[in-house]
Amino acid sequence: MPMGHTATQQAGSGGLKATEHRLANGLRVVLSEDHLTPVAAVCLWYDVGSRHEVKGRTGLAHLFEHLMFQGSAQVTGNGHFELVQGAGGSLNGTTSFERTNYFETMPAHQVELALWLEADRMGSLLTALDEESLENQRDVVKNERRQRYDNVPYGTAFEKLVAMAYPEGHPYHHTPIGSMADLDAASLEDAREFFRTYYAPNNAVLSIVGDIDPEQTLAWIEKYFGSIPSHEGKRPPRDGTLPEVIGGQLREVVEEEVPARALMAAYRLPHDGTRESDAVDLALTVLGGGESSRLHNRLVRRDRTAVAAGFGLLRLSGAPSLGWLDVKASGGVEVPAIETAVDEELARFAEEGPTPQEMERAQAQIEREWLDRLATVGGRADELCRYAVLFGDPQLALTAVERVLDISPEEVRAVAAARLRPDNRAVLVYEPVQGAEDAADTAEAAETDAEGEAAQ
Repeated sequence: MPMGHTATQQAGSGGLKATEHRLANGLRVVLSEDHLTPVAAVCLWYDVGSRHEVKGRTGLAHLFEHLMFQGSAQVTGNGHFELVQGAGGSLNGTTSFERTNYFETMPAHQVELALWLEADRMGSLLTALDEESLENQRDVVKNERRQRYDNVPYGTAFEKLVAMAYPEGHPYHHTPIGSMADLDAASLEDAREFFRTYYAPNNAVLSIVGDIDPEQTLAWIEKYFGSIPSHEGKRPPRDGTLPEVIGGQLREVVEEEVPARALMAAYRLPHDGTRESDAVDLALTVLGGGESSRLHNRLVRRDRTAVAAGFGLLRLSGAPSLGWLDVKASGGVEVPAIETAVDEELARFAEEGPTPQEMERAQAQIEREWLDRLATVGGRADELCRYAVLFGDPQLALTAVERVLDISPEEVRAVAAARLRPDNRAVLVYEPVQGAEDAADTAEAAETDAEGEAAQ
């Protein structure tokens, strides 16, 4: 093994295995060998997200995700995309509250190319970062905000609910997209300092999964990443601790040009990585995970007061997670009628818990989703990085299914009773205003669809 490496023993579950290694500069490496298909995934997680940002400079983490595709010392312009796609691979990057990740899925014989590209921008992006590339990507991100948030129906709902659920000054109070004003205020030196602070090997985890030769792969990693210096100037994220419940119902009515009335709510839920978070995931699956869920059956099929009803979990490790309720009203139905029905279903669930059939179905649904994700080289690489960055142990990704299947119905009922309460939610009520004709047409089409589904 090359100098500077340390390694841990293998661990595995269900035939999946992973080995861990560390370079002298602090880069953590996770390898999972799988020769089922001649492809491999390269995934790199940096321990930086919007929770690391400060007031007045929100959106830098997401902006930098874009800047990382603007060229480095050996790769100019759009070269990263061109080289990967020209070699038959695919690639992307994403930003969240808690991390930024970059990933390629390559033909197995092209893994070295992906490693070289990731190392080149980790080690030399600052040589290519200038005012032109900053302005170019600033405009791209601002346009993304317009298209995904500001100029679409219900587009700012998530941003509004997050700001309500996490109080002013909390590191999760703002979403990764950032504000237009802060994006305009970001300077070239702000971007350079952000890179120097967070884009260092000792602040990253690299996972490679698929049809690889581990010894050769480690040699390439040492060759391309080993000379990149570490950086010790990272500031830890601000404390995200909050009380378990909000302690009252926060509420805002939004009057906009939307196709239909809507009830949306965010509930403060247990931190990711806990047994309670797995239990609440099962609770939300029973209540709002698909067309067999209680809320869909009650609101869409039985009462016919909604055209869609869902309840999902946003897992967060550095702050309370969020339960996301989203109900779109049908026809002229008023939101209070929907809200009353939702509260009745939540109260009944808190008292009775899931039936054996619901519990079995919810566990099977989550198990299938997990196994589907771990079955792909890209999905497994991402989960290995996730557990390494957020929880310190990539092996936890390989036993996640077992932990979900170990949850009892009483645990599911108890966490629902403790957290899915009216005094533990931020609520948005959307009321349509007279506007574009297409909004009315969409509402009419949605009502027709709901009538057809309810009649089936």
